[in-house]
Amino acid sequence: MWRIWRLFDPLRTMVAQGVFLFGLAVLIHLVLLSTSTFNWLDGANSRAKLTQHASLPAEVTSPVAK
Repeated sequence: MWRIWRLFDPLRTMVAQGVFLFGLAVLIHLVLLSTSTFNWLDGANSRAKLTQHASLPAEVTSPVAK
């Protein structure tokens, strides 16, 4: 194992690994945020809210007379 570290600089290798893993984590989170099932920023019931509001009429008028 020590011969491998004679070929590669340990600091450069660990920095490259850290950058790669951080980039992979960002990519995975962005993919999950783009789905409606796993988007935790919109809340747990975002799909239910979308279907609930889709059945409302285009314009809601107030019952109070002017």
